Amino acid sequence: MKILCAMAGLSGAAYLLGSINCAVLISRLFFGDDVRNHGSGNAGTTNMMRTFGYKAGFATFLGDVLKGTLSVLIARWLAPAFGLEAVHAASAAAIAAMLGHMYPVYFRFQGGKGVATAFGAVAALHPLILLVLIAVGLPLILITGYVSLGSMTGAALYPFILLGTMLYRGRIDELSLLLAILLVGIILGNHRENLRRLREGTENKFYRKK
Repeated sequence: MKILCAMAGLSGAAYLLGSINCAVLISRLFFGDDVRNHGSGNAGTTNMMRTFGYKAGFATFLGDVLKGTLSVLIARWLAPAFGLEAVHAASAAAIAAMLGHMYPVYFRFQGGKGVATAFGAVAALHPLILLVLIAVGLPLILITGYVSLGSMTGAALYPFILLGTMLYRGRIDELSLLLAILLVGIILGNHRENLRRLREGTENKFYRKK
């Protein structure tokens, strides 16, 4: 019971940190507006970039990445004090931070897609795996112009690459793998509309049309 309470406490803290939505804060503080009133209505990097420009989008991306990374690092640091396995606590915190970004308690539970926050979390959890995902996802984005396509492809590959590294090391951590699958499932589920628009050929590209 103590372990479950400790895990819930660390995850709750990560959720609150993830709920600090950078897109909403930047759009309100610097533009006197709410990014959710524009474009896709999504409080994330891509909509910020389309609505308020590349600088605002980049600042949003950095902030969202940072809160994912911090959530994982804090959970990993505190886990031993509560008798938790560090990698499990960090993986759970990654999911909680991502959920906080998607459903921020401070902003009427209307947030973003969670990709940048997941990016930051995976950077702290498995930096080498993240480099592989970037090597696959970034060219897709640059070639097609679809951020959602690169994001979903990278996310879908994550648990497979993680499993491959586990097999290479000769030890499968079932809980870590399950948490990775859960993280990916949440991301893909939150991109249902993007997937539909990709099939129909109506998905927006990341750059502005001239």
